[in-house]
Amino acid sequence: MQYFWRTYPRWVWLVVVLILIAMDQTSKAYFASTITLGSSVEVTSWFNFVHLLNTGAAFSFLADAGGWQRWFLISVSILVVIPVTILCLVRQIDPAERWIGAGVVAGGGGNLIDRIQSGAVVDFLDFHWKVLHWPAFNFAYIYVVCSMLGWVWLSFAMSHRAYLSGPKESR
Repeated sequence: MQYFWRTYPRWVWLVVVLILIAMDQTSKAYFASTITLGSSVEVTSWFNFVHLLNTGAAFSFLADAGGWQRWFLISVSILVVIPVTILCLVRQIDPAERWIGAGVVAGGGGNLIDRIQSGAVVDFLDFHWKVLHWPAFNFAYIYVVCSMLGWVWLSFAMSHRAYLSGPKESR
C-alpha cells in the first residue's frame, strides 16, 4: 500500500476526494430523507440533527438575495474547485498543500452538487447552547474549514522554518 501511495499520489488524492464527496452526499441524502424539512432531532442538550436548506453561502450569507445567488455561488464554486483540482493533480506541490486542496475540492464539490441539483445546500448538523444556535452545517463545510485551518497552520510553520533557517547576523 505504501508503494502505491508514494508512486501514485495523485490517484490516491483523487480517490480520497471522491470518497469525501460521497460521504458528504450520502449524509445529506440520509438526513433529508429521514428528517422532515425544518424539523430537528435532539441528540444531546447541545447538539441536534436538523434538515435545513441553505440557498446562501456559509452562515446563510445571501440566502434572501432573491435567486441570483444560486448562479453566482455555482460560478464561484467552479472557479475554486477546478483550479485547485488542476493545481493538486498537475503541479508538483508539497504533499501537505495537496491534502489541504483535497478538503477544499471535496467540500466545494459537495456543496456545488447540491446547488446544481436543487439550488440549495442541505445542512444537518446543529450545535447550540440553550436557545443560541450556531448556523447549521454539513460535512462539506467541515472539509473546507479544516483545510483552511491546515493552511493557516502550514503557513505559520513554513514562516517559522524560514525564519529559523534565515541568515544570521554576524557577531
